[in-house]
Amino acid sequence: MVGVARVELHLPACQNLKDKRAIVKSAIHRLRGKFNVSVAEMTYLEQWQRTELVIAAVANDMAFLQRELAACVRFVENTPDVELIRSETEYYD
Repeated sequence: MVGVARVELHLPACQNLKDKRAIVKSAIHRLRGKFNVSVAEMTYLEQWQRTELVIAAVANDMAFLQRELAACVRFVENTPDVELIRSETEYYD
């Protein structure tokens, strides 16, 4: 089974792309290290205060996959200088 979470974020403290890249890069690195998931910044690449991260995970147990992706979304939501706009999760067999 595969789970994919899309997390749209507002980064109010960013004044330029350099600020944004520092926050996004740190969040991606921390997610990968803590949860063993794949993460990529997908949209709003040139906007200073907005981004969308896509988090993907693979597991053989649906309950575990749901818990893991929910924990990833909470982790991102609790990242300093980040406000969650929306999140959406999809699962594939």
